[in-house]
Amino acid sequence: MNTLPNTFKKLTFSLLIVSMFSSCYRVQDRIDPQIDFQIQEQHFAKLSSGFPPLSFSEKTSDWGKEYIIAQAFAKELDLYRAVSTFKRALILLPLDESARKLEIQYDILLCYYLGKRYDETIEAFDKSDLAHVDRSFPAYHDLLLILYESYHEVDDREKQECIYELLKKSFPDTAEKIQLSRALREGDFPTIKHFAKGFQKESYLDDLLDYYHANKKSVAKAQLFNALLPGAGYLYIGQKKSALTAFLLNGLFIAAAVQFFRNHQLAAGIITTGFESGWYFGGIYGAGEEAKYYNERLYDKKAATILNQHDLFPTLMIKYDF
Repeated sequence: MNTLPNTFKKLTFSLLIVSMFSSCYRVQDRIDPQIDFQIQEQHFAKLSSGFPPLSFSEKTSDWGKEYIIAQAFAKELDLYRAVSTFKRALILLPLDESARKLEIQYDILLCYYLGKRYDETIEAFDKSDLAHVDRSFPAYHDLLLILYESYHEVDDREKQECIYELLKKSFPDTAEKIQLSRALREGDFPTIKHFAKGFQKESYLDDLLDYYHANKKSVAKAQLFNALLPGAGYLYIGQKKSALTAFLLNGLFIAAAVQFFRNHQLAAGIITTGFESGWYFGGIYGAGEEAKYYNERLYDKKAATILNQHDLFPTLMIKYDF
């Protein structure tokens, strides 16, 4: 007489356990900021070239004419045409113009970097003579900055560290700024707190930390609330429509499962319970993900403002233009 109820209990319990372990796991509280920077033409209007201007004879030469056109393209951020024209100038350049050769090679590398084509930036560097320059090279500071960022973007940690050591040796202030910049762009709170302690008074870093911790949402709370009442986790982070949808879907599936079991439709009840388990545990995970996403957007907005205002984006640390 008790065989059917016992079977039902075992199947339902097994299904819930499987669903719980496969669908519900804790979302990490660490954020993954997505802070991007787009260079504007106006930025270069404030900079000047670090290289000596072309002489009259250079301007009237074939390579000089190409170079002038390439510079115009580059200043307008028409980077594709700038690179092509810089390469044409390089082809026409006399072999004895070693200083101008380095200058043009650097301009090509800078174009690739500004276009966020980091693999091609590194490839251009490897094919150039720039590996042999030192502090006497006018754009040495900017070259190290570009290489550091490019090696980071392609995940070449060894070369990135080598460039960082050169920055620390030659330009310690820039090395410190780039370290802070990286911490801000990656949401590295221990490093941000370390820099904040270096200020004698309350700083923009303290403002960022206070603002974020005062307004962030707890991932654990979002998941707990949604476990106690489907939809409550979404309501906690301000997503009213998602909260209502989660509440109604879970309510409908629970009501349908109960109805099937009352009518002794065991198979339909188990299947419906399985779907409900997916919605339930998936909702818990989803609420945690949405809380994490909320925190990331909260942080991104504040950190991006700081990075812009204090010239902490690497591109804003570049001292010279084309």
